[in-house]
Amino acid sequence: MTAVEITDVQATHVHADWTWTFVRIYTDAGVTGTGESYWGPGVGDVIEGCERLLVGEDPRDLDYLRHRLFEGTSATGSLAGKTVSAISGLDIALHDLAGKLTDQPAYRLLGGKYRDSARVYVDCHAGDQGEYDDVYSPEAYADTAEAVVEAGFDALKFDLDATKRYERDAHNRHLNAEAIDYKRRLVEAVTDRVGLDADVAFDCHWNYSGDSARRLATAIEAYDVWWLEDVVPPENLQVQREVTRSTSTTICAGENRYRTHGIRDLIEQQAIDVIQPDMPKFGGMRETVRAAHLADDYYIPMSLHNVSSPLGTMAGAHVAASIPNFLALEWHARDDPHWDDFIVEDPIIVDGEIPLGDAPGLGVTLDLDVVDTFKAPGETLIDPE
Repeated sequence: MTAVEITDVQATHVHADWTWTFVRIYTDAGVTGTGESYWGPGVGDVIEGCERLLVGEDPRDLDYLRHRLFEGTSATGSLAGKTVSAISGLDIALHDLAGKLTDQPAYRLLGGKYRDSARVYVDCHAGDQGEYDDVYSPEAYADTAEAVVEAGFDALKFDLDATKRYERDAHNRHLNAEAIDYKRRLVEAVTDRVGLDADVAFDCHWNYSGDSARRLATAIEAYDVWWLEDVVPPENLQVQREVTRSTSTTICAGENRYRTHGIRDLIEQQAIDVIQPDMPKFGGMRETVRAAHLADDYYIPMSLHNVSSPLGTMAGAHVAASIPNFLALEWHARDDPHWDDFIVEDPIIVDGEIPLGDAPGLGVTLDLDVVDTFKAPGETLIDPE
């Protein structure tokens, strides 16, 4: 193919199950690429501000463009935050675009595939059975777990911090014996109910002190826990490392880190057992693959945190296919009746996995009518392909 040049970059913000920012890159060849960034105020403005770094460039120069985007936004925060999220969406769109131009699926542009499908784990939040007072009971958690397994999934995650029940103070990060025993009973109920039919993880959303985290992790060592996630705040590497080393419970973290520089110390100091970046926030497809190979040097597996639409989730599946140490990709939309509607193709999740075919780019098409329905107030719809 002769030279192709990028001509325009556009973004649209929507409010649905989550808040998503879609990005589209246009070329003089009439071919477009679509991506998605992690939510956040002003992300769309940063995306469109990056137009100056992309217009006139050939979208097939993926490594160069990734480097150009990070270097060209260094003064406005390309180490972390919304600038990195914006670049993540652009990177996804570039892989979709380059794949279409070269008639290759995105995973081929990332080095090829290790597997034909990406395993999905379901974010189940808390239990959702019974009246309000019973929602957070061990029985409600177990009922939800059973329903998800019966729906065809063999991997799931629950929030252990969904309620402050038995916690005397909502702010001091302390768990007393009663609070820890309550969380232990939630873990026991779920793992006993599903047995070996599913892997089950539990999320703490950075809520606890080092001492409380260690005692909680120790209290659930007897159960078949896939991992305990984000049990301490993300800023202090030393505390994270000591918690991980103090317990045989598998410890997972990483969704609040950015780029390979942000997770390097976690990996090199073996401060986690499972690394879990959020790809449309972390730095995009290429940056996440680079992080996976860094983790693999230390024999650390990678799961992918994910709160994306079907388009961003499919991008995550391409990353999952192209790395050796992949565990599972999160699905955060079990309770969202509109989630599947955002692409024109059939639902991407089949029997608890996302199959990957040979369609060029991401292999899915954003439904702009649905985007128009859910676009945020004041937003302008991205142009069609």
